[in-house]
Amino acid sequence: MPRYKLTIEYDGSRYHGWQYQRESPTIMGALMDAVRQVYGPLRFELYGAGRTDAGVHAMGQVAHLDLDSQLPPRTAMQHLNQALPRSIAVLSMEMAPRSFHARHDAVARSYVYHIARRKTAFGKNHVWWVKPALNLQGMADAASLLEGRHDFRSFGRTEREGMSTVVELQRVRLYELDASVVVHVLGSHFLWRMVRRMVGTLVEVGLGGLSPKQVEGFLHHESDIPTQLVAPPSGLYLEHVYYPGEPITDEPAFTLNI
Repeated sequence: MPRYKLTIEYDGSRYHGWQYQRESPTIMGALMDAVRQVYGPLRFELYGAGRTDAGVHAMGQVAHLDLDSQLPPRTAMQHLNQALPRSIAVLSMEMAPRSFHARHDAVARSYVYHIARRKTAFGKNHVWWVKPALNLQGMADAASLLEGRHDFRSFGRTEREGMSTVVELQRVRLYELDASVVVHVLGSHFLWRMVRRMVGTLVEVGLGGLSPKQVEGFLHHESDIPTQLVAPPSGLYLEHVYYPGEPITDEPAFTLNI
């Protein structure tokens, strides 16, 4: 059965995350419905590179689709986009080797988190509006301490008990874009809610409630403080999933400024 690699963007505001749920709308569920609408009763398998949470968005989610179809990928992509709701779009669709796995073959993932420093009439579901002024230098200092290979058990949990909570982060950087602050996080993989807890912790530093030294301490001694500071899902975007042989860029391709 042929295997296809799909790159997908979506507005996750109205969805209960990526993973299929029988009783709730999800991104995977909408894609499965679109495949059935286009291809009818053909058997297929769909796997995503990562399970984004409810309300989280994606600019470059990757999935692989096993489907016995004779349609050229470009034609199939056009039909899928016609069947999908406006909040989900397939950006590319190409043939992939049978050995390719969207999740297991990924070598790095890039997330961006969008913080708005003013009220926005259009971006309520796509940003986190932080009203007080932020100490961006303090946030940047704390962010740099999170880079590298550390035990992030204070910032997230694993899918199964006993799995390692050690993660390597290549980048944790802040960018100012007029009335916005974008946090870019690039890592080998991520624990559940890890990025949102990191961002919430960095914002607490920006508000003066924590020091960079305290944040560094969370990497050496388990603390429940980051679990109390989790940032809302509205500002989080899965930006890019990297695979072997693909150059990893230092800066995010993120230009949204609301």
